[in-house]
Amino acid sequence: MGRPQTGRDAWKLLLDGNQNFVHGTPAHPRQDADVRRAIANKQTPFAALFGCSDSRLAAEMIFDVGLGDLFVVRNAGQVIAETILGSLEFAVEVLKVPLILVLGHDECGAVRATMDAAAGKLQVEGEFIHKLVDRIMPTVERSHEAGETSIDDITARHVADTIEELLESSNVISNAVKTGKLAVVGANYKLELGDIHMVVSHGDL
Repeated sequence: MGRPQTGRDAWKLLLDGNQNFVHGTPAHPRQDADVRRAIANKQTPFAALFGCSDSRLAAEMIFDVGLGDLFVVRNAGQVIAETILGSLEFAVEVLKVPLILVLGHDECGAVRATMDAAAGKLQVEGEFIHKLVDRIMPTVERSHEAGETSIDDITARHVADTIEELLESSNVISNAVKTGKLAVVGANYKLELGDIHMVVSHGDL
């Protein structure tokens, strides 16, 4: 597999791999000992993925890719933070990835917790769980103002809002999109079906 050089080619490779996963016919590329040894001294991923920490969202598996293919950054609910921005800037500026994928999924626990908090029903004690919920709350509030009440609608809006925040916060990333070096895609993953659906995109696809 040649390394994709454009956002369009990287996105196509991810979609093709996802179809392998959905149909139960994964190729399991680039996962043997020879590859492990070959990339030990240098990584050249073709995409960065910022996704939820959910245990069912194993990036390399659902996209049927191998060692060294994806630069993966995850936290609960894919919430932007300085460490996330730094990691994604590293992927763009140093590793030269042509694509960032922001990946949400259905029945996200962080989104559900924020919906519960908005309804006064959140029953957890963790201070930092509440801080995470606070970061998602503006999206839930905007969704409610727009008449969106389903978790699927709110999750899609959260993916789009996350990308807007990413582009507004990082000049490195936004400039790479403007100059055609980078595409940014937001998508949702269906846990039961295993497939990916685009929510929003920026850049040339």
